[in-house]
Amino acid sequence: MATTPQLLSIGEYLRTSYHPDVDFIDGEIEERNVGKYEHSKMQLLIASLFANQEDAWGVDAVVEQRIRVAANRVRVCDVVVLRADTPHEEVTATPPLLCIKILSPEDRLPRAKLVLADYLAMGVTDLWLIDPVRRAAFTFDAAGLHDADTARLTVPNTSILVDLTGFFARLDRKLARQS
Repeated sequence: MATTPQLLSIGEYLRTSYHPDVDFIDGEIEERNVGKYEHSKMQLLIASLFANQEDAWGVDAVVEQRIRVAANRVRVCDVVVLRADTPHEEVTATPPLLCIKILSPEDRLPRAKLVLADYLAMGVTDLWLIDPVRRAAFTFDAAGLHDADTARLTVPNTSILVDLTGFFARLDRKLARQS
């Protein structure tokens, strides 16, 4: 006889540490693909750029941040950029200025779109998807994914300007040394 899986409460999820951290979707744990070199390196490079520009851009950048996107949903975002005046929240509930999802080699676009759609439904208007394997970038909105200029990722009405070409070149040099 088949049994129904036991659903987890949001409170239980929020009190529990997972390594690596996981998403919480309607009572169930959803694992994330992390830990591969290109994903990790791109996350570090992007997060470092935002951390170094926090004062100039008026932002607060964090990585692997839990975001409560709905009453019974929490996503863990690779790089989150909050406005500097956003109130401190252990689990972010105020829509961030920008959410950046970085694809791992095992990630698939349909799942990435679901994740980005949760951020959009929460009220995040600027969403980037970075694919370090294909050296590509996308923006996401209600119409779906759109190719982005990897040399000129911006957030409207801010001074944020990110050029990924140098980051991709660093990945290429590292991988070339390994060949």
